[in-house]
Amino acid sequence: MDFIRRLEEYRSLERQLAWEGTFQDYLEVLKERPFVSQLAHSRIYKMIRSAGIEEKDGTKQYNFFSAEIFGLDKTLEKLVEEYFHPAARRLDVRKRILLLMGPVSGGKSTLVAMLKRGLEKYSRTDEGAVYGIKGCPMHEEPLHLIPKELREDFQKEYDVYIEGELCPSCRLMVENKYSGNIENVPVERVFLSEDDRVGIGTFTPSDPKSQDIADLTGSLDFSTIADYGSESDPRAYRFDGELNIANRGMMEFQEMLKCDEKFLWNLLSLSQEGNFKAGRFALIYADEMIVAHTNENEYKTFISNKKNEALQSRIIVMKIPYNLKVSDEVKIYEKLIRQSDLRNIHIAPHALRIASIFSVLSRMKESKKQGMDLVKKMKLYDGEDVEGFKQKDLHELHSEAIDEGMSGVDPRYVINRLSSALIRSATQCINPLDVLRALKEGLDQHPSITKEERDRLLNFISVARKEYDEMAKKEVQKAFVYSYEESAKVLFNNYLDNVEAYCNGLKLKDPITDEELDPDEKLMRSIEEQIGVSEGAKKAFREEILIRLSSYARKNKRFEYSSHERLREAIEKKLFADLKDVVKITTSTKTPDAEQLKRVNEVSARLIAEHGYCPTCANELLKYVGSLLNR
Repeated sequence: MDFIRRLEEYRSLERQLAWEGTFQDYLEVLKERPFVSQLAHSRIYKMIRSAGIEEKDGTKQYNFFSAEIFGLDKTLEKLVEEYFHPAARRLDVRKRILLLMGPVSGGKSTLVAMLKRGLEKYSRTDEGAVYGIKGCPMHEEPLHLIPKELREDFQKEYDVYIEGELCPSCRLMVENKYSGNIENVPVERVFLSEDDRVGIGTFTPSDPKSQDIADLTGSLDFSTIADYGSESDPRAYRFDGELNIANRGMMEFQEMLKCDEKFLWNLLSLSQEGNFKAGRFALIYADEMIVAHTNENEYKTFISNKKNEALQSRIIVMKIPYNLKVSDEVKIYEKLIRQSDLRNIHIAPHALRIASIFSVLSRMKESKKQGMDLVKKMKLYDGEDVEGFKQKDLHELHSEAIDEGMSGVDPRYVINRLSSALIRSATQCINPLDVLRALKEGLDQHPSITKEERDRLLNFISVARKEYDEMAKKEVQKAFVYSYEESAKVLFNNYLDNVEAYCNGLKLKDPITDEELDPDEKLMRSIEEQIGVSEGAKKAFREEILIRLSSYARKNKRFEYSSHERLREAIEKKLFADLKDVVKITTSTKTPDAEQLKRVNEVSARLIAEHGYCPTCANELLKYVGSLLNR
């Protein structure tokens, strides 16, 4: 019953959104909401902005794209601010074809699909409302009805911009049916829809010998020529080509550079003058954004052909590279897995991250910056702290690798290998080692890569394995330390007492003998060295801890060992180093005693309860870390 009620609500909303009236009624709508007459590029730009904009690390993030596209914030900012924004202001950019160029599976098609779906939804809102002449095959702007001689006065009175002329069909309709009385011409609200072929068109090249130019510009209706007596009569012509029906919205030109030349010639006048030639008619005006996509090799072939110079000057190329952030690559794989029917298979923590490390490393270029290897660069790109480098170094890194992200392992390859591992797994759970194994096997079966490229990718699998080794040890370290929580607190308080005494030049009192002692330098250094605090930096680090301690005291807050991230890490590492022998025995003994078994169960339970593991992958993690520590 809930669905039936929702269905009725949907129909009711459809009835409310529908609007029909005369051109005179439309002018009243225009007085209240002059933006309804905006051009296609302006509507698309406002649609993107209406979803919200956030700023992070000096880069604008557009919420419109955030649910589907990850790791391309700078690229999307450039697209919106250097193409859509000036095009919305009616600058010459709007007369250019937008060509998205990048590697396969980089997000080009997703981006275009989001613009299409977004326009469909936006045209159903008050801000994105579109009105067109009823019965017009191109659902054109009703303001085209106004004679040229009256437009200047009209624009001043209504403060709107008019561009374009009536299509041949509407011109004939106004003369024959309404005798030039434009105020009586019917107008309706138009809802953009790719399925209904209203305002959104898609052209896909096929065999040039069999594909007709009519697919773009419409065609003669031979069954009516006898009735109307002329091929130049609009009633004998079907204005149903992709360029016709995409008027008021956008047209996607899939794999544009694979097209035969005759299909591209129509784009010359459309991209420069805003009109195109169809049949035996005058040039037909069209208000639409043309977006195409291609890969880098095809684009290079295209620009090397001198015959294409005219079209080249009418194209704006926007590079769409692969994502270079590990955390965003994880989101891509999560999205693709969510769309599948694999909900009953558990993916262990870090499994997708390890796959992401492998693919991101393959897309990066070596840096000339001293001391900067690919792993450090990858971590810096992902917002992590890297010793010796800061986030401000990112600009220099980006500028030295212009084509970074334009090649490498594509998400489809990784998701195919993940699918293989997921389907094949009999345990209903896959861990990072299963993922690495699947990626390696995929390289062995890949026929098109060279031996050098295969060796390079195998090396990245080894690097990803080393990264996982560190992650696994840290994961078990945290879980074990929780089992020794009291020990962690004692060690933490002991460290604080010594730091306070050291910074204030005081002595410590032995709790048993009451003897005055110097601060325990050995203890403090054994903790600080765990996180790389050098001898020269120890004083500043201790003073920072003391300041934080005082700040908490002033606010009547308790300074816990988890209150300071680096200190917490140092305490855990120190405790884990002290417990390493216990961990080795506990995780690797085939027949643990009761105490060891209790300890393993406690750690396993914590991994399951707080870190996203299932019993299978928790057990495998403990065994794996035990083997690492015993090497």
